[in-house]
Amino acid sequence: MKNKLSFAKQFKKPVDIQIFLNNVLYNSEYETNSPKNVFLKQKANCFEGALFAAAVLRSFGNKPLIVDLVAENDDDHVIAIYKQNNCFGAVAKSNTTLLRFREPVYRTLRELIMSYFEFYFNTLGDKSLRSYSNPVNLSRFDKYDWMATDNDLGFIGDYLYTINHNKIAGSSSLRSLNTADDDIMKLCFSGSIQEGLFKPKRK
Repeated sequence: MKNKLSFAKQFKKPVDIQIFLNNVLYNSEYETNSPKNVFLKQKANCFEGALFAAAVLRSFGNKPLIVDLVAENDDDHVIAIYKQNNCFGAVAKSNTTLLRFREPVYRTLRELIMSYFEFYFNTLGDKSLRSYSNPVNLSRFDKYDWMATDNDLGFIGDYLYTINHNKIAGSSSLRSLNTADDDIMKLCFSGSIQEGLFKPKRK
């Protein structure tokens, strides 16, 4: 399918996409805009950011791949992944500062995902990442014009709930996790949009 996003020409490498996503507003509305409308509205949540990044990465010649990260007592997260020199990297929009870009230096998908683990915690400091999906190729949704439609794309998010996910660790390991460091928490939530943050339940 030919990439119809004319604005994609302004991006030359993956980090350019990340800089764009860092600079647009965080979208705290319950909606899923297409990449075209993310660009027009200049705002995105993490899922919209992953779709946007996947679409632009496609214009570079990559497959439009996303991975779903599932959390406990916290928001899930979605990232766009790509390969360079046979290693994985990622681009992501996040309402926190530490769940975004990853350089393409990870030899396996699991290595890439585990780079997020220590920095994936809720506002109580509970480390919350529990599982991740295999890559989802968004070309399966080309018939819905997912890159440029004006229709809501929430059904793609619904699809992510139906696929298998890989566990991060066993239950015994997860029960003994420490809470996040206070200084790292301050850095992580610096500049966050409060209405877009998950409100965790205290254990």
